[in-house]
Amino acid sequence: MLRRFMIIGGLLVAMVLAGGFALLMQRQYVYDGNIRRIAEPFPVESERPGKTVGEAQNWLLIGSDRRPGEQGAQRADTIMILHLPADRRRIYVVGIPRDAYVPIKGHGNDKINASYAYGGPRLLISTVERFTGVRIDHFAAVDFAGFVAMTRALGGVDVYVARTTYDPMNKVTWKQGKVHLDGEQSLLFVRQRYNLPGGDFDRIRRQQAVIKAMGRKLRDSSLFAIDAFLQESTKSLSVDPGVTMSLLRGLVFDLRGVEDLTALTTPHLGSATIRGASVVKIDEKKAEKLFAAVRQDALADYVEANGGINDTELLY
Repeated sequence: MLRRFMIIGGLLVAMVLAGGFALLMQRQYVYDGNIRRIAEPFPVESERPGKTVGEAQNWLLIGSDRRPGEQGAQRADTIMILHLPADRRRIYVVGIPRDAYVPIKGHGNDKINASYAYGGPRLLISTVERFTGVRIDHFAAVDFAGFVAMTRALGGVDVYVARTTYDPMNKVTWKQGKVHLDGEQSLLFVRQRYNLPGGDFDRIRRQQAVIKAMGRKLRDSSLFAIDAFLQESTKSLSVDPGVTMSLLRGLVFDLRGVEDLTALTTPHLGSATIRGASVVKIDEKKAEKLFAAVRQDALADYVEANGGINDTELLY
């Protein structure tokens, strides 16, 4: 029996750590049948950056109100690059502000999440790769309804809020102290951006904190709870065709020694108004240093030299 168990989820997620490899083996065909695979989500090879050095992997994780391909314009509400170093000692999650103002092929400069509305996963992946220079090895999207079901299957998760905070859009008050998030409450928490000191940047920290909280809860869950979670998470997942159960099984073995999840945010210069729209201006020099470390599988050295780790234990 392994100490930890992993599956790619969306916001979120994400990488989730728990126990119960035997359960995965028993139920893998059920889980595999639940997952939706997206045909041809990657750009043409000639337009893509080179692969990250060694055996490191980069996943692009998004959260959205709809699954890829469903009718209606949709913007990626959550965008993260999940970096798995070759040594698999840690997991790194780099949040990309959804309003980051970047070039989008065929559409000029716009908010990065608009690329998902314009061209689905392929244009989003292309935009992220052109912006960061990081090759995306795998893609995973989770819809909001699935995220609600996932937290509900776990019986909710706990986070710590530093001070009482009011959400004016949803008329919800998060009281100072430990907050239990379950179902719809968890979605409201990770989507709030108004009335937070750091706005969208605090929202990124919230999302990353909930990912870690889900991992902690799974680690201590029964096999029945893990099975319920996996059933809900796989029903909510849309991934590239290369995400097979064989790949996931291999990652389970690789990640047995994972120590922790390190959360970062793409360096930025804060918000600005361009053509009447609020956008996030990227600090290009600092961002290039961060993403060069991703490409070179040197994030541990980057963090030691530059800091920038998000505090996911003390939230607003």
